[in-house]
This record gives sequence, C-alpha cells and structure tokens, in this order.
Amino acid sequence: MTRKERFDSMNPSYDNADVPAEDPRPTRPERPLPEDCCQSGCNPCVFDLYQEALERYEAALCAWEARHAQPPDKRAH
Repeated sequence: MTRKERFDSMNPSYDNADVPAEDPRPTRPERPLPEDCCQSGCNPCVFDLYQEALERYEAALCAWEARHAQPPDKRAH
C-alpha cells in the first residue's frame, strides 16, 4: 500500500458531490504523525496530502453548515 493509499484510507474524501440521505457533518482529517514522514522529500509528502484533505474538509464543512443553517428568527416586531 502506498503512503497516499494509506492516508486516504485513514481520512475520508470530501469530493463526493452527492449528499447522503442522513448528511452527516464532515469529520476533520487526521494529522499525520511526525514519524509518518520519511524525510526523503517525497512528492507528495504525507503532510501535503494532509493539507489537501484539510482544505477539502474545510470546504465540505462550509457547505454542510450552509445546508444546515437555521433560518433567522422571524418574530413579529
């Protein structure tokens, strides 16, 4: 298993445009441990993959929050 496959198996993908019926809140990707990096200048490094996953997570979270935003209270004044 490559490092990318291992990383992807530890962290869900947020590229799916279809919203599941239950629409769970996205989960933050797990940050790699320092020892997960081999320090040999790999491209991409596990930390690069983590950064990409973190950016996908943040975008997915914003979209999820927008879908689940509570409408403003419409009380009569």
